[in-house]
Amino acid sequence: MKLLGKLSLLSLVLVSVIALVAGCGGDSGKRFLNIATGGTAGTYYPIGGAMAELLNQNITGMNASAQSTGATVANINMLKDGQVELAIVQNDITYYAANGTEMFEGKKVDNIRGIAALYPETCQVVTLESKGIKTIAGLKGKRVAVGAMGSGAEANARQILAAYGITYDDIDEQFLSFSEAASALKDGNVDAAFVTAGYPTAAVQDIASQNKVRLISMESGKIDELIKKYPFYTKSTVPAGTYGMAAPVETVSVMAILVCSDKVNDALGYDIAKALFTHLDRLQAAHSAAKAISKDGATKGMPVQMNAGAEKFFKE
Repeated sequence: MKLLGKLSLLSLVLVSVIALVAGCGGDSGKRFLNIATGGTAGTYYPIGGAMAELLNQNITGMNASAQSTGATVANINMLKDGQVELAIVQNDITYYAANGTEMFEGKKVDNIRGIAALYPETCQVVTLESKGIKTIAGLKGKRVAVGAMGSGAEANARQILAAYGITYDDIDEQFLSFSEAASALKDGNVDAAFVTAGYPTAAVQDIASQNKVRLISMESGKIDELIKKYPFYTKSTVPAGTYGMAAPVETVSVMAILVCSDKVNDALGYDIAKALFTHLDRLQAAHSAAKAISKDGATKGMPVQMNAGAEKFFKE
């Protein structure tokens, strides 16, 4: 009888534990979404945080969170491996992944679907006035931060340098994140840095808060040459005064886009697009780069198949 009583008590405890677990996280209506963004000094992270907040507020049972990551290439790999469901990425690198080229040579990624095109990401070549570097050709022989190893920004740096006949053999390349590059530039450990992000970028603002910054312009012919070889690039102008500069700077941009894995069903894709684009003012408030996000531009520059639900929303 004592054994039976103990077993009964144990059964009651187990039932209680199961009920508690079900109450805390076992609700089948709860949906968890991880959003891969970028480094905390970049643009993806604050925008991804605003996205998570909007999804949580406007989709029933949603539990979305933004993760700081190594940005585009890392995000695509996390999406491929099922570690995240949503990711903010560059359109050029996404194209490489979907087609198995460049850094994804022989590693084609088939499970990427588009949610929306977001805003231009500007390729910014940053140095200090005190360095005396006035052209990209002048980077030869210099210590240059080219972005994190294998990142989208690093691919941009390599391609832009190549337009000037410069390879890594001609510079002392440093594979640094945006925040690491900002610190290295301020400390005198590098002479220039490539940063691909919506402007104004926190990492560049950080440098400009203590130093006179110079953004290096690209010549029109070099821009045309780059666009002809890599059609994802578009001409861009960083306005005078962005980081205290006296004159505007001519350069190129790619597009930031929001993508999902093919595990995100059409109904959820629709809900995500609706939650974000019917509260666009709140998304735009997250970062000045997000002011360029619009419903009209949400399907432009998308290099992969759209999630059918998201596509339906934008056609309404």
